[in-house]
Order: sequence, then structure tokens, then C-alpha cells
Amino acid sequence: MQNRRAFLTTTIVGALAATAQTTPPVEGEHISARSGPIDYQAQAKAGDYTIAADFVAHAVPTPAGTFTSEDYVAVEVAFYGPANSKLTIAFSDFSLKINDRKMPIPGQPNGAALRGLSDPEWQPPKVEDDKSKRQPGDPPPATPKMPFERRRAMEQKVKRAAIPEGERVLPVAGLVFFPYRGKDESIHNLELYYNGAAGAATLKFER
Repeated sequence: MQNRRAFLTTTIVGALAATAQTTPPVEGEHISARSGPIDYQAQAKAGDYTIAADFVAHAVPTPAGTFTSEDYVAVEVAFYGPANSKLTIAFSDFSLKINDRKMPIPGQPNGAALRGLSDPEWQPPKVEDDKSKRQPGDPPPATPKMPFERRRAMEQKVKRAAIPEGERVLPVAGLVFFPYRGKDESIHNLELYYNGAAGAATLKFER
């Protein structure tokens, strides 16, 4: 019986160790809230809480590097409250009004913004295009895609930088994403709307 228990214990420990070795770590870090709301472009009160934000347009800043998105713009949002306070947070608490459009754009889950991500530090290798070897009507060689591991690491960093959801100890900060394909320079007026557990607030940005 003792030998059987020893065998089972060894097997379980070995399986756990193997799982720990083969499970890839989550890369990247969460965004830290700055020293105070005044460190952001816009601030607004919602009950006992203060919401602060920076509009970063098509940039996607993370503690491990800045990426870009053609399809989404991002807002870095931070929550501040009384000492030891907690607040339930969700990306769906936010919407963004751009250039006086009638309807604000609702916030989207970070997974939606991953599809159009790119890394300015990665350039695809050049592909030789020998037109003399192509048959008439053949398309030119396809541009190489970012290596899977590099793309996965980039996506993990962005996931970690997104606004943490659920009940959180304040202060807390992170990115909220909104679909928008227009150019950054075409954006003149911005209003970020919050409607969540803390109440309601409007943050206006000057550009």
C-alpha cells in the first residue's frame, strides 16, 4: 500500500511539473495608474471617484512596447477613489464620441482589437520578385507574415494592458478600445462617456 501511495504521489508531482513546464507564461505587464488624475489629459468626477484618461489614437501603448492598430483607437483610462476603495469595472462602461457624430462608439473587448495589431519595430523581410519567372496573370509573391511567436507575444502584451475587469482595488488603469478607421489628424473633438458602478461622467479632450 505504501509503495502504491508513493507511486501515485510521484506520478501527480511529475504531471504537475510537466504542466508547469509546458504551459506558456503570460507575457507583458498591466498598466500602472499614474501618481494622480492631473497626470492625464482629461479628468471627471463620478460620485466619490475620479476618472482620468489619455486619448492615444491608433497607438496601443503597453509597458512592454507600443504597437499600432489600423482598425481601433485606444483610450488609457484610470480610476481613483478613497483609500482602500474598490470598484467594479468593465470595458462596456465606456463609449467614445468622435467629431460630433450623433452616436458614440461603444467600447469593445480587447480581443476584438487584436486582429489589426502591428508592431512598428518589425519589418517583413524583403521578397525577391523575379517577374521573368512568373507566368502571365500570376500575382506577385505574398508579403511574409509576422512569425507566430512574435505575434502571440504582442497580443499577450496588449491583453495585459487592457483595462482590468471585475472588482478592483483602486487606483487602477488600462486601455479601452473603440473601432475607428479614420486618420488621427482628422479627429478634432472627443468626448469619453462613462456609465458604470461609480455613476456617470463625461471626459472632454482638447486637441
